[in-house]
Amino acid sequence: MLIFILPLIVVVLLMVPFLIYAKRIKNGGSPKKAFIGNLCTFFGTMGLALLFPIGKIVFAAEETGSVSTVLSTGAGMGYLGAALAVGLACVGSGIAVSAGASAAIGATSENPDAFVKSLIFVVLGEGIALYGLLIAILIISNVGSAIGL
Repeated sequence: MLIFILPLIVVVLLMVPFLIYAKRIKNGGSPKKAFIGNLCTFFGTMGLALLFPIGKIVFAAEETGSVSTVLSTGAGMGYLGAALAVGLACVGSGIAVSAGASAAIGATSENPDAFVKSLIFVVLGEGIALYGLLIAILIISNVGSAIGL
């Protein structure tokens, strides 16, 4: 039972600062400060999880007969790196598409012939997320081959 409650506690601890910062933004606070505060809280929690591992949650084991495969810390860091590659690439892609799409709508409203040209710039912004996904696939395949999966 404890193995299910501890991850739930970690998720709740990560969500509480987000709710506080969301309330601060709603009341007219700076979204930049709220984002930086939420980011610092997230990485602080992840740092504490690295310093103080919680028993069997950190290491996953699969037993098949007499063979036991245990994921090492290096494999865990590889999976974390793959997740960060996809996550940060998607955030960058969202920023690029938000800037490109609004400019594309403005250009198309002034000159309808500029639609195709502006669409190309929006699609280039979306390509950033695909690059992050490709990097994550490469990382996961290298981690899988390193641990024998």
